[in-house]
Amino acid sequence: MANESWRKNMSAPNEQIVDALRASLKENVRLQQENSALAAAAAEPIAIVSMACRYAGGIRGPEDFWRVVSEGADVYTGFPADRGWDVEGLYHPDPDNPGTTYVREGAFLHDAAQFDAGFFGISPREALAMDPQQRQLLEVSWETLERAGIDPHSVRGSDIGVYAGVVHQDYAPDLSGFEGFMSLERALGTAGGVASGRVAYTLGLEGPAVTVDTMCSSSLVAIHLASQALRRGECSMALAGGSTVMATPGGFVGFARQRALAFDGRCKSYAAAADGSGWAEGVGVLLLERLSVARERGHQVLAVIRGSAVNQDGASNGLTAPNGPAQQRVIRKALAAAGLAPSDVDTVEGHGTGTVLGDPIEVQALLATYGQGRDPKQPLLLGSVKSVVGHTQGASGVAGVIKMVQSLRHGKLPATMHVDAPTPQVDWSAGAIELLTEAREWPRNGHPRRGGVSSFGASGTNAHMILEEAPEEEPVAQEPAPANGVVPLVVSAATAASLAAQAGRLAEVGDVSLADMAGTLVSGRAVLSERAVVVAGSTEEAVTGLQALARGESAPGLLSGRGSGAPGKVVWVFPGQGTQWAGMGRELLDVSPVFAARIAECETALARWVDWSLTDVLRGEADLLDRVDVVQPASFAVMVGLAAVWASLGVEPEAVVGHSQGEIAAACVSGALSLEDAAKVVALRSQAIAASLAGRGGMASVALSEEDATARIEPWAAAWKSRPSTGPRPW
Repeated sequence: MANESWRKNMSAPNEQIVDALRASLKENVRLQQENSALAAAAAEPIAIVSMACRYAGGIRGPEDFWRVVSEGADVYTGFPADRGWDVEGLYHPDPDNPGTTYVREGAFLHDAAQFDAGFFGISPREALAMDPQQRQLLEVSWETLERAGIDPHSVRGSDIGVYAGVVHQDYAPDLSGFEGFMSLERALGTAGGVASGRVAYTLGLEGPAVTVDTMCSSSLVAIHLASQALRRGECSMALAGGSTVMATPGGFVGFARQRALAFDGRCKSYAAAADGSGWAEGVGVLLLERLSVARERGHQVLAVIRGSAVNQDGASNGLTAPNGPAQQRVIRKALAAAGLAPSDVDTVEGHGTGTVLGDPIEVQALLATYGQGRDPKQPLLLGSVKSVVGHTQGASGVAGVIKMVQSLRHGKLPATMHVDAPTPQVDWSAGAIELLTEAREWPRNGHPRRGGVSSFGASGTNAHMILEEAPEEEPVAQEPAPANGVVPLVVSAATAASLAAQAGRLAEVGDVSLADMAGTLVSGRAVLSERAVVVAGSTEEAVTGLQALARGESAPGLLSGRGSGAPGKVVWVFPGQGTQWAGMGRELLDVSPVFAARIAECETALARWVDWSLTDVLRGEADLLDRVDVVQPASFAVMVGLAAVWASLGVEPEAVVGHSQGEIAAACVSGALSLEDAAKVVALRSQAIAASLAGRGGMASVALSEEDATARIEPWAAAWKSRPSTGPRPW
């Protein structure tokens, strides 16, 4: 007995130990799973799902950007005349002449001052106080969301982050006469840190909002930081890019003293004739997500960021002087982050400012990294977008990314312009690198297309990023759209001028599916106060209608009007008899399981009261639509089925209204009548009409006011049993 008592006393502690061990093992498994998830997220590619931009030469989007860059167009003009600059007195050929510059041209955003303040709910005073860089960043961020098929209104309250590279802080509007609050507006409007915060505030985004100023590398560093934040779960999406507008000519004057500007204003990247940089303006924004998230949400992936890195020159041969070893280190770190070897990368979009000092140092760093250990027949191909659009400073890194994404998608590498010969200050034989002096096709060479992007700041902060073409996805089988399908192209804007401009841009989109365009316009854009719809059954009809809208003219299938700009309420209207046609609902029975299921329920509910098959009638197998006791129940069923389809897509009405037999469908959909009761009402009502009224009269619908109609039928008044009026004027 004593022995058994001892065993019982020992069993309790043993059970506690076993339970503790089990709990410990479970916790260990949980931690391992959590660490695995974190490790996977840290290495996951970042998807670029949308891009928007504005650069010199009339570039208003990635398509314009690619056209200009691939054509090597010249985007330079004289100094802008609307910024208060002394355009005539600014030029002097002597670099040492105080207060002047020997450069006559730059690549400017000549419409940088244009801003639709009311569109964003910003007062004219506040808009005047805002740096144009903030204005441009806000507008392009909006466009970036819409280009992803995301209504900007729909992301309010979401955890989207904003990462913006902004360098210049020289905007000083003349606000004399305004005191107090106006001075606060000016302080906020010209503060670099507010640039990202204003985008987040205006769009209602609650993720991190960070403004980056590392000089020329600002926007590429911003994209790197956004990618890191996505991998750490700090936000689920991120807007990242940069904005540059020069409010004063200070950059032209100051760098002229240093003889750091090209005399003709153009960057001659990596060229023997390189004589300095060329100042330019621009703004570019990307929308980023983790690749797995982008796929879950069904967003188009334009390209992926495989890896990136940022570092600093540290104590080197000068604060602003490029540091070759530091550039080598950041390239190697980016390759390691991407899990790639140098030979896995085909091309690099270089910093390439065209300076006598910087370009040779950069090429030597590339030769020491990408140029080693690769097949001489497949050298690294080097280019720089600055040779076309200029050095856009805070927006230069994102310009390089946009160019690389477009190159990946088009399978082509544009030429680097203004190259008489590769710079002789570099021993090009020290590695396998070739300068892109002409455009090339971009083959895959046994692996996905990949390209690096470099951006080095005068602050000493360097960034390098490796992009890869979007992974192939299994094609989704889709039914071809009907050749004669008619679609509504819905266009809206805040002003009539903006509406016309948008219509003009849509008319030039080119070979795009009308159905795809219509779907994007309806679901992926904000609904604003100025509205129009072009109903088109072909590309020609769509272009004709859109061009007419752009010119402010009328055209068949074009309707326009005004709305409140606020999201409206949804009301479903159920019509009476006369709106049906043979074959109505037949195609939906085959392509919509929701519709087919609801029709089957209607057929069951009607079966007790009718001697015909609803499905046979809808499919046209029973020619009974000339009978009122068939057409009304069939129309009722189609309306109830359509309501189910809309509900399955997330569209719920605030109210329903019906006319004549449509009242029965409306009552059923609203829940006032059960399906069984509604089926009984519509069946017996239509049978009563067939038995007592059919063949004893006629009906006409007239587009006249009640007064006009009454006057016209007065001679036959005795023959009319009823003269209902549906409104002051039906049409």
